[in-house]
Amino acid sequence: MPPIKALVLYGYGLNCDYETQFALAQAGAEAVRVHINELISGETRLTDFHLLALVGGFSWGDDHGAGVILGLRLKLALQSQLIDFIQDGKLILGICNGFQVLVNMGLLPGLNGDYDRRQVAMIPNDCGKFRDAWVHLKVSSERSVFTRHLDHLELPVRHGEGKFFAPPEIRDELFAGQQVVFQYATPKGNLAQGRFPDNPNGSLDDIAGICDPSGRVLGLMPHPEAYIHFTQHPTWTRQKEAWRRQHQPPAILEGAGMQLFRNAVTYLQGNFGAS
Repeated sequence: MPPIKALVLYGYGLNCDYETQFALAQAGAEAVRVHINELISGETRLTDFHLLALVGGFSWGDDHGAGVILGLRLKLALQSQLIDFIQDGKLILGICNGFQVLVNMGLLPGLNGDYDRRQVAMIPNDCGKFRDAWVHLKVSSERSVFTRHLDHLELPVRHGEGKFFAPPEIRDELFAGQQVVFQYATPKGNLAQGRFPDNPNGSLDDIAGICDPSGRVLGLMPHPEAYIHFTQHPTWTRQKEAWRRQHQPPAILEGAGMQLFRNAVTYLQGNFGAS
């Protein structure tokens, strides 16, 4: 079976690229880090890959707004290639700053097949400051191939401009099309209903992540690559001690974020892995 190839973008203030590459490799992909300039210049060809990961960080320092400059550079150089990439059945994952980039480019939410116009926005947190915390997420739709077999998960957020904003009619359309994939929730799995800190940024309708109509482009503010092993959770030592006292082996070693990457690779193997 030919390998599933994943491109993880890096450069100019992006981070989490090594972690995302590692997570994709653990899921079974052949993942490589590619500098922004290599992709824009054509030195590395997007068509050689099955998945594009736009990672977190602060591209160009977020000087003109989070993800604005990177979004503009990619839009001017690669928009048509990216649209072809989606229409070919391949996957795009935008995490945190990557989500902001996809929104600025118009690749999300892509309502009515329009991948060229910005329809929603990510704006500064209501709390007025950078937020670094763990949050609970309700999986509100399985339309995205990334969220199969997921219901509720806990992931970290770290952002200053993570509030999802869109007019009521756009949000209604997103819910009607099952494009709202993640919503901020309480530890018991109930919607946060805008309450801080369960909703860490004031996102309207608690929206933490959305997909395009095809389900193959996903953007979310929390970081799945930051929780792929149970030891990355802040309470892992307490959980380990609970297992020890019950004379039980660890119930689960993977973190909740790992399933997103496994779902992506499984989908791609099923569609592109045949010899």
